[in-house]
Amino acid sequence: MSSLKGQQTMEMETMQDTETGWDVARLVELGKQIEAEPERIIELAEEYLRVRDREGGLRPLKANAAQRAFEQERGQHNIVLKARQMGITTWVAARFFLKTITTPGVLSVQVAQTREAAEGIFRMVQRFWECLPEEMRKGPLRRSRANVGQMCFPGLDSEFRILSAGDEGAGRGLTIQYLHCSELSRWPGDAQETLAGLRAALAPHGELVMESTPNGACGCFYEEWGRAATNGTVRHFFPWWKESAYVSDAVTNFTAAESALMEAHGLTAQQIGFRRGLEANFRRLRAQEFAEDAESCFKASGECCFEVAAVERRLATAPEPTGEPRRNGALLTWFPPLPGREYIVAVDTAGGGSDGDYAAIQVIDRESGLQCAELQERLSLLELSRVAADLAREYKDAVIAVERNNHGSGVLAYLSSSEHYANVYESNGVTGWLTTAANKPGMVSLMGALLVESPEIFCSRRLLTECRTFITMPGGRMGAANGAHDDCLMAMAIAQAVRAETLCRKR
Repeated sequence: MSSLKGQQTMEMETMQDTETGWDVARLVELGKQIEAEPERIIELAEEYLRVRDREGGLRPLKANAAQRAFEQERGQHNIVLKARQMGITTWVAARFFLKTITTPGVLSVQVAQTREAAEGIFRMVQRFWECLPEEMRKGPLRRSRANVGQMCFPGLDSEFRILSAGDEGAGRGLTIQYLHCSELSRWPGDAQETLAGLRAALAPHGELVMESTPNGACGCFYEEWGRAATNGTVRHFFPWWKESAYVSDAVTNFTAAESALMEAHGLTAQQIGFRRGLEANFRRLRAQEFAEDAESCFKASGECCFEVAAVERRLATAPEPTGEPRRNGALLTWFPPLPGREYIVAVDTAGGGSDGDYAAIQVIDRESGLQCAELQERLSLLELSRVAADLAREYKDAVIAVERNNHGSGVLAYLSSSEHYANVYESNGVTGWLTTAANKPGMVSLMGALLVESPEIFCSRRLLTECRTFITMPGGRMGAANGAHDDCLMAMAIAQAVRAETLCRKR
């Protein structure tokens, strides 16, 4: 009896769907219109989707200038560099939601930088569904599952998911048709590895959008932006003046820089007034949070420990390696060992595992400090000791200086027991170099002085890039910016510190 009643209920609902004209076929027809007429999605977003405005009220999603420009210029794969609160996350969520409810058999996935951010995006998508006409929600878009982060539409066999970039194995085991990577520059952990896993899950003809505000000249988003021009990804840049709400009281006494900006981009006196407010409130972070061009905005994050101009000058002139790259490009060589010269091999042990941080080795000339070779690779402690010993033997039985912090003691033990290598740096009768809070500032200062006074001794672009992203953090601690590395830099700092110490001993 209950089965018959359920069947009657379903028949009544189907009849209601037919009467109102909303069924799966009509939704699929809308999906075809979106494919054939790109502007159609802008019309549908305004007709059916609702968002919260800045005052907290509900309003139709009417595309703003940045959203409309993205829709008109997008490709299959896209990367978006933007100022704050341009509405791109909202637009991509809306676009992919409309795709999900008008295309059978698709999975749309949005990945945010944190669990909190992911939940915020999902609340927005939930609102999209809640504000649809009732006959759609109770008919072809009835959901079989709607928990925190997942929304399933069995009538279309389609699904919308929200993930956090910090989720273990994010995207693994899925086949994704529409992928949105939100605030990529602020993803935790190894963002490049997380993105690679998600890309592997993207269907061959799937659509990808990576977007973020800048967060320093380093990390996954910065690298993806740089590579976009060569791998077919469409680049979109939206400066702050694309947002019509970014205005304030008009000014009249323009500076030369303000006049040039007004002339170049057609800005108004009210927009310049807003810009002055940004300078007062955000100071050096204005160029990052409210980007004006696609170069300087990347360089505004953190206080670089080195003279940036000196680092960038050397980056522009750094030589290519002379020998063939070894170990699949991990080991680069610029100068071979020469008779009568002495060398230092410095080792930063990092995490001591193939899945951890990189280990690094620097080989320098003891007299001049010239960088001769560099290795950056994920290695076990035993393999790292073997590679270090091999390089030291190649470079005239060089002294090996191993940072003995953390895993360094293991490398030192292997050098002695497995490699039987005796020429190992020691201080006060203890083998290895110890980096401490007391001597690290001096090591960094020495590197800073060498970068200004003798930049030609540094050859590696990997090393120089790490110098560019080695910053002073809140509290005074020094280290790599989020998403960057400092293993090559620290190995070189050890090498130069040992060199300075041994030269002092000779004198």
